[in-house]
Amino acid sequence: MVEEIHIPTRDPRQFADVVGEERAEQFMAGVAGPAVDMISGRSIINVNSTGAGGGVAEMLRVLLAYARGVDLDARWLVIEGTAPFFQVTKRIHNHLYGFKGDGGPLGEPQHEEYCRTMHANLAEVAAAVKPDDIVILHDPQTAGLAADLKSRGAKVVWRCHVGIDEQNDFSREGWDFLRRYLSPQVVDAYVFTIDRFAPDWVPRDRLWVIPPSIDPFAPKNAPLSEEQVRGILATTGLVGDGPAAPVTFRRADDSPGRIERGCDIIRTGPPPGFEDPLIVQISRWDHTKDMAGVLEGYADIVLSDHGSNLALVGPSVKGVADDPEGAQVLEECFAAWRELPFAARARIQLACVSMHDLEENAATINALQRHASVVVQKSLAEGFGLTVAEAMFKGTPVIGTRVGGITEQINHGVDGYLLDDPYDLDAFGAAVNEMLDDPVRLQRMSDAAREHATTSFLPDVHLGRWVALIGALLGGGSSPDSVDSRSDAVG
Repeated sequence: MVEEIHIPTRDPRQFADVVGEERAEQFMAGVAGPAVDMISGRSIINVNSTGAGGGVAEMLRVLLAYARGVDLDARWLVIEGTAPFFQVTKRIHNHLYGFKGDGGPLGEPQHEEYCRTMHANLAEVAAAVKPDDIVILHDPQTAGLAADLKSRGAKVVWRCHVGIDEQNDFSREGWDFLRRYLSPQVVDAYVFTIDRFAPDWVPRDRLWVIPPSIDPFAPKNAPLSEEQVRGILATTGLVGDGPAAPVTFRRADDSPGRIERGCDIIRTGPPPGFEDPLIVQISRWDHTKDMAGVLEGYADIVLSDHGSNLALVGPSVKGVADDPEGAQVLEECFAAWRELPFAARARIQLACVSMHDLEENAATINALQRHASVVVQKSLAEGFGLTVAEAMFKGTPVIGTRVGGITEQINHGVDGYLLDDPYDLDAFGAAVNEMLDDPVRLQRMSDAAREHATTSFLPDVHLGRWVALIGALLGGGSSPDSVDSRSDAVG
């Protein structure tokens, strides 16, 4: 039932190549060294419900590799669930974002289904946990493991990556479902991306705010030459006149990889040319990402100007095990695209990137974010939005909505734009046109975006915050109130 994900070791000293020697040394002396002394003899065990697809899996793959690089025993377990279980947890997920979702109930039958999966996974998870280990449970899918793991002597942290800025009836119903499994008697610390995401029953003296991060050396963010970018996009069929000569990229272990798989693309006519402005949204096929709204706003307002093209890009819907709604959302986008005039369909493409090789997938997204004129993240709700930080790190300005974690990433008018109302398609279209109308301002935003992402959203900052939390759990660190979790300083 439970899969352990193999985590390679990554040396955090290489941060110096991106952030400079001084900041890298600060991390090694002020974070890595104390962490080894404090955690020695314990394991840090992360548990979630998928090893691929979505931001949680990506972040775990990065952070745990660097934690292992400083000799911490950091592990990653993935539980297994049935289709009915994932239907329930997707319903909770949508509710926590303030949406009705599939409209189904969250009553006692759903608790019974949820508990059956928790019980089925518990023995294997518990076998990996020793007394005094630190277990980090991620999102609703794993909350039901907290009580049993706490009873075995573990320190239990529940990490929630989703939430809504202002609670509504749906979010309160979702939180009421989870509250049964996450009482302060069984959870030692609660971690949210933003403090306002937390329900009022979470004790504030146990609430930690830790924004996510991106890995500058991962295939999704590592430097690519212009030749590589063009080759990858041509080979996958996203941009250019056809397959290019074989193009390679560097894998996480520094071995060469080759782009071999095209994307599944819905499009009328040839792909856009490399000289045409390209607006891109990259996300899971999820109602909260509002891919259909991006399509409509672009077709109605942006299409007639600039000779631009739009690409809505997500993972292959068969490659994300814990998201049963992906195929439905893709089909809805296809139906909306199909209703457009031919000229509009020729300028808009829907693309699914293969999940067969995750690093090849990541290199494809890397090239697309680097080539894009503007990246969009027009989410209706958002925990953080790793694609925002990724694009900014590559120097691509982002138009996002003023919701959730996106608000914490974009400095409006400086390194991107924030839309006050995600449903205001006129404002969305105007923001895209304004960026494309002023290449000089667009370049200034590009430079500012790269600087901000480098300062705020890299793993040394992220790991420093986790070390502070673990230190507090073990009695040797700061409380949440004394840690400025939005500070740019390491730790």
